[in-house]
Amino acid sequence: MDLFNNNKNGKKAGQDKRGRGVKKHSLKKPFFVNAISAILIFLVIITLYSIIADNTSSVKEIPISQVASDISAGSVESITVKGDNLEIKYVGSEEKKIAKKEDGTALSDTLSNYGVKAEKIAAVKIEIKNPSGIGYWIINLAPFLAPILFIFIFIWFLSRQVKGAGMQAFTFGQSKARMILPSDKKQKVTFADVAGAKEAKEELSEIVDFLKNPKKFLEIGARIPKGILLMGAPGTGKTLLARAVAGEAGVAFFSISGSEFVEMFVGVGASRVRDLFKMAKQAAPSIVFVDEIDAVGRVRGAGLGGGNDEREQTLNQILVEMDGFEPNEKVIVMAATNRPDVLDSALLRPGRFDRRVTIDLPDRNDREEILKIHARAKQFAEDVNFSVIAERTPGFSGADLYSLMNEGAILAARENRKKISQYDLIRSIEKVMLGPERKSHILSKKEKEITAYHEGGHAIIASALPYSDPVHKVSIISRGRAAGYTLKLPIEDKRLQSQREFLDDIAVSLGGYVTEKMMFGDLTTGSSNDLQVATALARDMVTKYGMSERMGPMAFEGAGGRAVYGRGLEDKEYSEKVGAMIDDEVSKIMNEAFKKSEDIIIKNRDALDAIAKRLIEAETIEKDEFEKIIIAHGIIPKKKMDIEHQP
Repeated sequence: MDLFNNNKNGKKAGQDKRGRGVKKHSLKKPFFVNAISAILIFLVIITLYSIIADNTSSVKEIPISQVASDISAGSVESITVKGDNLEIKYVGSEEKKIAKKEDGTALSDTLSNYGVKAEKIAAVKIEIKNPSGIGYWIINLAPFLAPILFIFIFIWFLSRQVKGAGMQAFTFGQSKARMILPSDKKQKVTFADVAGAKEAKEELSEIVDFLKNPKKFLEIGARIPKGILLMGAPGTGKTLLARAVAGEAGVAFFSISGSEFVEMFVGVGASRVRDLFKMAKQAAPSIVFVDEIDAVGRVRGAGLGGGNDEREQTLNQILVEMDGFEPNEKVIVMAATNRPDVLDSALLRPGRFDRRVTIDLPDRNDREEILKIHARAKQFAEDVNFSVIAERTPGFSGADLYSLMNEGAILAARENRKKISQYDLIRSIEKVMLGPERKSHILSKKEKEITAYHEGGHAIIASALPYSDPVHKVSIISRGRAAGYTLKLPIEDKRLQSQREFLDDIAVSLGGYVTEKMMFGDLTTGSSNDLQVATALARDMVTKYGMSERMGPMAFEGAGGRAVYGRGLEDKEYSEKVGAMIDDEVSKIMNEAFKKSEDIIIKNRDALDAIAKRLIEAETIEKDEFEKIIIAHGIIPKKKMDIEHQP
């Protein structure tokens, strides 16, 4: 089924009309928010100060002569002396008044000079409090220091954001590597946590031995490889293996992605490389792991993959650092990539990445071991059989198997069950391969019939052809982008594909197209992906694998298509005449596959009708039921012994 994109203008959210990222004003907005906040705080402080000042000034101040007269009249109860300030309390009143006496003169002398008799002075309770200590200085200096302090706080508050952004410029050149120390037990990974990849672990065990005991290598004159390049398909466990080497050796592990070296400022990447290797040498023995090294290690001067001077400077610095190691330097550089064909030759020469370790997709036994590792923290029902799950997941990577186990746990939890059953794992296989069920995608009666015959055509042709994989399940329940699907799985893992297998696969891909045309006299868009897959496979047979008698043993395109790294992009590697011959051969292969499919459908029309009828009723047919139907109509299912004895 075709998938249409609702975003017709092709722009992502957060992009302008030219597709560039729209810059967020993350600095400007907080600056003005802080400015407004500072002004509000300033107004609040002024208001509080005014209130305090008003309360202080509400106490009435009187002259010293008035104090002398009141004492002579006997209306003063007590006087508190605080330096040159007087606090007067009157008889029968809670109100207090303040006054000032002469500097450096005793209060009694001052009152005597104003004619107050000694007995009147003696009748007044006089208390002297001499201010001292830090409180005295704070009170006296506060009116002067408070405004100055506030100005400094105000300036700091406004400039904090700008200062923070400006200081980041000094950290651009620092490495952003994540470090795992040997003492970190939570993140420690060993070879026991990595299933499969036996050959890769044997290669890497030498690195572990060198990091643990370099003396025996150096004494005999051996030099351990400085760089190890891990190559393999996505999800095969390259990063996990690198961490396992560090965990087995008990050394520091520095991890960084190749894309983290490149920034908008020139020279930042090279600076980060220098900082990373400096950190690694200080922590030696250690391992530096660069994930997705093809982000900076592509061929220089090819003009591909966003190549620019900054990326090339970063690559040059990596080359220099790897050449600068001493023979006894206990720093190992490990890198991972799934595109080794685009790496610069200087990066791969001896003395840099000396050893290249290829990590293949796991075979059946390895898949079973990987499933058991991912099952450690999960609860399973008694019917779970990991061997069956491993058999039904050919081509799955370690990451796919992890996702499968996680999806099985989610399905069990969604149905409020405490244990994961075999049925949960079987459903998870299809979810990982094809996507979730689209329960809301309800087919009309006519669409259901067309889909049933379409998938039945695939299944019948796959069962009738000798070199096609056996059918395990046929369904017309929508998953992902498909309205229905036919699940074919090989009896055993295959490393090589033969020409006969390719031709049968093309015929199976055309099964739905042929069936629709024969049964309904019309075609739908449901065959679009089938046609794309079949045509691409036929072209690869002619241009890559030399499986065309007319064209002969020649490869017209490389494994990566028509892009030739190191020499830029070329439209073709062959003439227009050869191109026309290639098109003719592709057309011939497709037409022969169409005729083969058509003959099988005509011959097995009754079996097709039976399969389609059962699909319309049940929507899904499992392997056992499917084989019963085709056996009843004269088609013998393929067994393992049949595959082994094919010519």
